[in-house]
Amino acid sequence: MAFEGLSDRLQGVFKGLKGKGSLTEADINAAMREVKLALLEADVNYKVVREFVASVKEKSLGEEVMASLTPAQQVIKIVNDELTDLMGGTDSKLTYSPRGFTIYMMVGLQGTGKTTTCGKLAAYLKKNGKKPMLCACDIYRPAAIDQLEVVGQSVDVPVFTMRESKDPSKIAKAAISDAEKKGFNVLIIDTAGRLQIDEELMEELAELKKTVRPHEILLVVDALTGQDAVNAAEGFNDRLGIDGIIMTKMDGDSRGGAALSTKKVTGRPIKFVGMGEKMDALEPFHPDRMASRILGMGDVLSLIEKAQEDYDEQKAEELEAKIRKNRFTLEDFLEQMGQIRNMGGIAKVLDMMPGMGKQKNADIERGEKEFAQFEAIIQSMTKAEREDPSILNASRRKRIAAGSGQSVQKINQLIKRYDEARKMMRQMMKPGGMSKMNRMFRGF
Repeated sequence: MAFEGLSDRLQGVFKGLKGKGSLTEADINAAMREVKLALLEADVNYKVVREFVASVKEKSLGEEVMASLTPAQQVIKIVNDELTDLMGGTDSKLTYSPRGFTIYMMVGLQGTGKTTTCGKLAAYLKKNGKKPMLCACDIYRPAAIDQLEVVGQSVDVPVFTMRESKDPSKIAKAAISDAEKKGFNVLIIDTAGRLQIDEELMEELAELKKTVRPHEILLVVDALTGQDAVNAAEGFNDRLGIDGIIMTKMDGDSRGGAALSTKKVTGRPIKFVGMGEKMDALEPFHPDRMASRILGMGDVLSLIEKAQEDYDEQKAEELEAKIRKNRFTLEDFLEQMGQIRNMGGIAKVLDMMPGMGKQKNADIERGEKEFAQFEAIIQSMTKAEREDPSILNASRRKRIAAGSGQSVQKINQLIKRYDEARKMMRQMMKPGGMSKMNRMFRGF
């Protein structure tokens, strides 16, 4: 994920500070030099870095911090607060038109993932009770209309097209009329992009804005492009006046500088981040949670929210009944592993847990690979074997190994993990165990 290098550097700086019982001005100056280098290496805008470091240094040298019993923790809190403020301070949510019909105009350069993001936003709005329609106004890029139709089909959202027209404003006006007539309450307009900002593009977008009067203009930028994304955001905002930013490819190996710079440079908030290829991989951007993850303090709130999304109360009750009757099978074990996959896999879960963000990639990859191996083994068993692993004698294990492409040793390892999980589940059945888990998933 983005920020990995920055996170490692900053956590190294603070580890050094924690080893000191008290801090001197020299300690603060040395730490701020390292913070400055870390931010610059993360491709954060130089002016932003300079202001950020100056603000942190000034507050860290305050009498209250220097005289406290845990000055290092005070400095970390200051950095956390400043990072949060740098990225927007508070969540910036989508707003909807008070008249009931909302128009979002999606803009951005080519290659940022704008068309796919239109589909992701439609899926997000649909999940939150809205009735969105997509509108194809990119009349230049080959197959752009076809791509939007495929995206719309994948999220079960209709797409308005006028293939014979070469006038984006005319297409958008017709789409508004069609959407309102059919009872949709959100229209997402996919506009044309360019390889770079030019006068023709901006004039076309300005005309479209004047015609449809969108409730919000959302700029899609690619986190992997670093300061180019910041420059694009600044250019679009100066010429068009954007309302928010959607940053794609935040799950990649970008250094994170764009996310830390755009709000400060443009004054416009990041509203969503793209965290993967799937159509549900669009997440609201939380500045405070992102700052916490950068500093290695995890993101427990997002982890719980993700768990709540995938939480099925009826299945949980069925599982509880099975455990109480000692009927927790290998199929149940496989389903529990699938739940972790639904939450984004081991890597994503660990990234949200305090102190676990720096887990070695090799360990994570090994865990993901083991998931796939266990799945293959269980799927190679008969129904009777899944329900009662105690019948797995040597010949059965040999047959399953051949069918799954795994070794007998790996099957033995699976059975050991299954037994451990079953013991843990039984512990949950003790007074207060299961109710604690249920309260966590319900957000109590």
